[in-house]
Amino acid sequence: MSTGLASGLKKNLSQEDIKMLDRIYWRSFNVFAGFAGSAYAASLGYTYSIRPALDRFYPEQEKRAEAFNRHKTWYNITQNVGTFAMGLSASMEKENSENYGNYDTEAIVSIKTSLMGPMSGIGDALFWGIVRVIAAGIAINMSASGTLLAPIVFLLIYNIPSMICRYYMTYLGYTMGETFIKQAFESGLITTLTKCAGIVGLMMVGQMTANNVSFNLAITLPPVAEGAAPVAIQQYFDELLLGVLPLSITFICYYLLSKGVNQVKLIFGIMIIGIILGVLGIAG
Repeated sequence: MSTGLASGLKKNLSQEDIKMLDRIYWRSFNVFAGFAGSAYAASLGYTYSIRPALDRFYPEQEKRAEAFNRHKTWYNITQNVGTFAMGLSASMEKENSENYGNYDTEAIVSIKTSLMGPMSGIGDALFWGIVRVIAAGIAINMSASGTLLAPIVFLLIYNIPSMICRYYMTYLGYTMGETFIKQAFESGLITTLTKCAGIVGLMMVGQMTANNVSFNLAITLPPVAEGAAPVAIQQYFDELLLGVLPLSITFICYYLLSKGVNQVKLIFGIMIIGIILGVLGIAG
């Protein structure tokens, strides 16, 4: 992995940079090992992965603690390409350490967040949709002939390209960040990217709300005419404003969280209310 493209990416890096990025690369394999639930996802694994950079650039405990806390936000990128965000974060943390107090630290998290959708789209399409299918097809054909090497071949075909991509992406994110992020910050492009990241983040929240939150009223009104079917209230909600009930529930939960309501209590409260409404025939 140290030849070809990797050598070009390492050309202007110091030995300390290379050592740090190699450590980030190997740590990245644990990014989803410490999944922290729906609220934080792989944030703990991400922080663990880029810790070599945080330890190096922030020798002061207070500044390092700020950096750790900064990366506690929700993170989820297809692991085959997610090291690009890690390298980029390391580069931006370096820039922040050198210009402490004059750097927009919110941009570090915002850009990482904005990368989640596009990078995952690329990673899913390439590795889950192409490489994995090819590996499975070859392994299945081999297993049909009775060879015991089929699962090993599957793992090799899938994981070797993945490991190489991870390695290159780590360096690409860091080397690109050293020049691009500095120029973007000076030109004001960072501000634009931050705003765009906020828009993308809101779109992701809206998409997650639409797909994962559901609430259907089971209440019906008597038919308006003899022989007609009962009138379903849910149908009118859907016709007037599709998804307004799940969206309302989401806003209520967000309001309660902003008021300091414990997440566990909120989850169990929703479960209990859902069971009660279901038993009473109000929701289904």
